[in-house]
Amino acid sequence: MHLPRRTLLTASTALLALPGAGLVAGAAHAVPGAAKDEGRDPSPLGTLQPYASYWFPDSFPEDREPDPGAVWRSLKAWRADDDPDLPFNRSTVPLSPRFTPPPANPTARVDRARVSALVSFGPTARNPSQGSATADYYALSHWAYLEELVFWGGSSGEGIVLAPNAPVVDAAHRNGVRVVGNVFLPPVAYGGSLKWTRELVQRDALGRFPLAAKLIEVARTHGFDGWFLNGETDAGGDRALAAEFEAFVAALRAGAPELSVTWYDAFNSEGRVGWQGALNDRNSAFFRHSRSLFVDFRWSPATLADSAAYATRMGRSPYDLMAGVDVEANGWNTRADWDAIVPATRDHVMGVGLYRPEWTLHSLPAQTRTPAQFHDRDDRFWTGGRTDPTAPDGPGNWRPAAQYAADRSTLTALPFATTFNTGHGVGWYEDGRRTGDAPWNQLGLQDLLPSRRWTVRTTGARPQVGFDFDAAWRGGSSLLVSGGFERTAPVEVDLYRTRVEASSAVVELTHRTDSGEAAAVEVTVTGPGGVRRLRTTAVRTVNGWTTSTARLPRGTVHALGVRLTAAGRVSWRLGALAVREHAAQAPERPRALRVTGRRTTPATPATPATAELRLRWEPVRGARHYEVHQVLPSGERRFLGGTAGSAYYVPSLRRTEGGERRSTLEVRAVGALFASSRPARTAHSW
Repeated sequence: MHLPRRTLLTASTALLALPGAGLVAGAAHAVPGAAKDEGRDPSPLGTLQPYASYWFPDSFPEDREPDPGAVWRSLKAWRADDDPDLPFNRSTVPLSPRFTPPPANPTARVDRARVSALVSFGPTARNPSQGSATADYYALSHWAYLEELVFWGGSSGEGIVLAPNAPVVDAAHRNGVRVVGNVFLPPVAYGGSLKWTRELVQRDALGRFPLAAKLIEVARTHGFDGWFLNGETDAGGDRALAAEFEAFVAALRAGAPELSVTWYDAFNSEGRVGWQGALNDRNSAFFRHSRSLFVDFRWSPATLADSAAYATRMGRSPYDLMAGVDVEANGWNTRADWDAIVPATRDHVMGVGLYRPEWTLHSLPAQTRTPAQFHDRDDRFWTGGRTDPTAPDGPGNWRPAAQYAADRSTLTALPFATTFNTGHGVGWYEDGRRTGDAPWNQLGLQDLLPSRRWTVRTTGARPQVGFDFDAAWRGGSSLLVSGGFERTAPVEVDLYRTRVEASSAVVELTHRTDSGEAAAVEVTVTGPGGVRRLRTTAVRTVNGWTTSTARLPRGTVHALGVRLTAAGRVSWRLGALAVREHAAQAPERPRALRVTGRRTTPATPATPATAELRLRWEPVRGARHYEVHQVLPSGERRFLGGTAGSAYYVPSLRRTEGGERRSTLEVRAVGALFASSRPARTAHSW
C-alpha cells in the first residue's frame, strides 16, 4: 500500500547528490538577507499571521480552486527577499553535536538501528509559524531516540513542497536531530499530475536543475536539514523520466553535500510508481544518491533481509534503510514483525521509520485531553508501559524505541540550564508567578528535557514522575514527583546523561513541596569514583520556590539526578536545574525593535479593542530566545509569547479596561542560564 492519508499528504528528505548535472550558478549558495519590512498587511488571507511555507513546483492545479485557507505559490518564482513571512519561519538554532552514553538497558544497541519519524504538526496551509494559543499540541520531546524528523504535510489543494516551521527545527536542533522538509508528488487519485514531477526535474538551457537549486536555497535560508522525496504520481512516466529524477537527486547532493535526502520507496527506475517494500534494482539508483531510504510498509522479513544484504553490496550501511511502521491509527496497538527489523537476540536488520507517532495525542478525546495526559502516553509510546527505560516493555506486540535504540545526549558543555519547559502550557510562569493567562504552544521555547523517562530507583513504592502543568518556575511546566515515601527508602530520579568537564561547577535546583512533609533533597552525580550524593544548601526562597545549591566534584560528569528522602504522601516539584561555573550573565538588550505590520480590531460593547502586530529587532549574540511582554498600566507585565528568532507575531494585543491610548511592548533576550536582558520597548497607539 502507499503511504496512508487522511487529510494530510506529504513526504520527507535528506539531501545528498552525486557528480552530475549542475545547479543554477550562485542560487544554491547565496543566503539572502532578511525580508523587507512591511508596514501593511502582506497576507492575501487578510491577516498578519505568518504560516509555514509551502509551494507547488511551478504551475497550479487546473479546474479547481485552492483549498480553504490555502494560497497557491510557485517554488520556481519564490525569492527570499520578497517573502514577508521568512523572518518568522527562519530557524536560528544550529544542529547540536551529540554523543551516546552507555545504554540504559541491555537490549538497546549503540550504532545500530536508528529511528526516523514522519510527523504532521498541523495542516499544510495555515500552520502557524511560531505556535498558537492552545496547549493542545503534539509537543514531541523524546528526541533522544530520533535520528531524523520528517515534517509531514502537503496536498494537491494546498501545495506539495513543504518547509518545516522554525519552532520544530529549533527544538530538534537543540537535541541534535535533523529535520527535513517534504516534496510530495501525489497519486492521481489524490489530485496528482505528472506535470509536477516533470516541472520538478526540468533542466534549464544549460542543463542545470533550477528547482534543485531552489530546494537547497529554501533549506539553507530557513535553517533546516534537507528533504524527503516522495514521488507517487503514476500517470505515464517512463525510464527517461526516471533517469532525469535520478540526475535531479544527484544534483541536490552535488550542490549541498551538508544537506540530507531521504528517498521514499515509490517512484522507481521505470518511471512508474511501484512500492517495493525493499531495496532492489528498481530503487537502488535513487538510494545511491540519498542519505537514507524509507522502505514502504509492504515489506516482509525476507525482503528486509534481502534489502540489508543489497545495501551492504552497494557499500552502504543497512542502517541507512528505514522499515516503515504505520502507527497513525493504532499507536502501540500496531501489529508489526519487530524481529524482522530489530531482533532482540541478534544484529538489527535496519532502521525504523515511524509514520505518524502523534497518535499519542490524537487518540485522546479532543475535548477533554490535557498536556499531562499526552505526555504520559507519549512516555509510554517511546519507553514502554512502565515508563522505565531500564526495563522497557510494550503492551502486546509493541516494541518501544527505548527497547532497541540507545538514547543520545547533547549535554557536552557548560553552562547548562533547564526549566523543564515542554514547549506548551496552559499558562506562563516567571519566578514562580503566573504572568501569562492563555494556553500556548511554541516548541522553539522547549528546554532540553530528561531523556530517560523515567529511571527511578527506590526500595520502596515507586512514585509517579512526569511533567505537570499546574505550576512552574519558568515557562509552562515543571517536573512532579508524587507518591507515598518511606524514610528508609529514598527515591532517586535520573535526569540527564552528560559529558562535561567540571572544575569549579555549581549545580542549582529550584524546587518546592506542594503537599506532605518537605523532602530532603540531594544531587546524585556519576563521575570520577562512581556515583556520589551531594547535600544541597538552600540559598533563597522566592514565591514559595526554594533554590538549593551543591558543588560538583572535579572531573567528567556523566550523569545528574536527584535523591529525595521523606515520609508519607509527598508531592515534590522541580522547577529548574542549572549547572554553571560562573554567575549568569544577561545578554545585551535587543536593538532596533520596531513594528513592521499592524492591524487593529475596534472595541465592541462586549469586547475590548485588540491588535495584530508584527515585531522585528536585531539578533543578540548569546541569546537562547526572546520573550515578548505587554506592560500593563499597573506596571505588571503580561506574557505575549517568545521565539528563538528575531521576529515575532502578536496575534491579539488586548487594550486594557482603562482605555489606555498607547500600549507598551517589551522584548527581552534570554541567555543560556535564563538571565534576561534589559527590555527593548516600542508602543502601539490605539
